[in-house]
Amino acid sequence: MSLTTGSRPDGTRPPAAVEEPAAAVAAVEATKGRATRGRGKAGKVPFRVRWHRDRALILMTLPLIALLLVFHYVPLLGNVIAFQEYDPYIAGNGITAIFHSPWVGLEQVERMVEDPLFWDATQNTLVLFVIQLVLFFPVPIALALLINSVIRPRVRAVAQAIMYLPHFFSWVLVITVFQQIFGGAGIIAQTLEDHGVSGFDLMTDADLFKWLVTAEAVWKDAGWGIIVFLAALSAVSTDLYEAAAMDGAGRWRRMWHVTLPALRPVIALLLVLRVGDALSVGFEQFLLQRDAVGAGAAEVLDTYVWNMGIQNGDFSYAAAVGLVKGLIGVALVLGANKFAHLLGEQGVYKK
Repeated sequence: MSLTTGSRPDGTRPPAAVEEPAAAVAAVEATKGRATRGRGKAGKVPFRVRWHRDRALILMTLPLIALLLVFHYVPLLGNVIAFQEYDPYIAGNGITAIFHSPWVGLEQVERMVEDPLFWDATQNTLVLFVIQLVLFFPVPIALALLINSVIRPRVRAVAQAIMYLPHFFSWVLVITVFQQIFGGAGIIAQTLEDHGVSGFDLMTDADLFKWLVTAEAVWKDAGWGIIVFLAALSAVSTDLYEAAAMDGAGRWRRMWHVTLPALRPVIALLLVLRVGDALSVGFEQFLLQRDAVGAGAAEVLDTYVWNMGIQNGDFSYAAAVGLVKGLIGVALVLGANKFAHLLGEQGVYKK
């Protein structure tokens, strides 16, 4: 006796899910069709759909984009004067003067390479960068770990507020505070004078200037730098700490095996950005103290560009120095980011 197609050997029919698998496949295909409805070729969402979906976010970013264009990208066009003998008075205004100034090619760059003052400023900049990288960069990490270990929320909030506050001070105020403490007429000098010791004045000591400006930067900005690290720590699951504690890990081992690995991507990212900013150790802080310790100790590339361009009116040469400084900064970011990829971190952007 022959069996009907789709029937079992005992003559009974299978369930609908087995008998008609094509219906289930059709349902899955219909679901996929609804999920990809409105998509263009290769599954891309058309611009009209994306605009309708994200128009609020796009409109919110337009002011920021406008600010970036006006204050960051449009001024880049002015770097053309680095290849000219720019004279702002050759025409009616400074912009039209660009089109009338003679071209000199790489003459300004050659002049920069032959200028010993440029190399002195570069040396000071690199020395200060290394000191601040070693002494300043780890401080926000240590402060973030310290605050994160505080259990009482009120104590943590007060500690954060105290550490954040100096960031909102201007450099004029920061240097004034240090002057009142470490200057020749400061608290320490007056106390030593009362005990027969005179001549104490750290604010005019050229040999200690690099350590002084590092201490000023730590006091002003270290507290603000912990915000990023605290945000990264807040994303760490408490289950990891509980599991480590159940395995017998103490406070230090939990910090070494749970907390620091969670911070490693953020540390790598900020380190890449800091390396890219190696030639920009500061401007206002050094300009305010330049006369006290002399140009030999306080001259960095930013103040050198300002002195040559604004004070001396040598705009083309200052633009050439700034352009070379920016190109080196880009190269440092790319190199540091490549090194971060070799260590298994994402860095500024993915591979």
